Amino acid sequence: MKPALRRAVVAEPPPQYQTRPPAVVDCSMLCAVLFDEPEREAAEDLMSGHRLLAPTLLVHEFVNVALKKLRRGLPADVVERAMADFSANDIELLPTDALLQFALARQYGLSAYDAAYLWLAAELRAPLITYDQKLGRAAMTHLRSLD
Repeated sequence: MKPALRRAVVAEPPPQYQTRPPAVVDCSMLCAVLFDEPEREAAEDLMSGHRLLAPTLLVHEFVNVALKKLRRGLPADVVERAMADFSANDIELLPTDALLQFALARQYGLSAYDAAYLWLAAELRAPLITYDQKLGRAAMTHLRSLD
């Protein structure tokens, strides 16, 4: 007589606790969401399901965008709400390597800021999500070249 086969049990945590793949997100994506820009829904869809990461400079970039929007006439309460939502976000902020960031900026003709996002995406082997077309083209070329 054969022994009875054991039945496997798979126990999983709820979806919100499962590991989410990382993605580097830039300021253009967050602004679309937090300032309720026309691309908001698409931005939310692109970021959904990812563990979001960004270089530490994201904070300064976002504050700068908020100030520009305020100076251009966006109501203060809208800007303040976006700032509060930004402060409450769960994006993991990481430092970058200045020398390699500089090299990427030179190689692809990017600003130092954009090169920080590209460097982080390359370092983590993670997708980069952006509305910046120049940065997006550089990322497609660079990330595809990684071994």
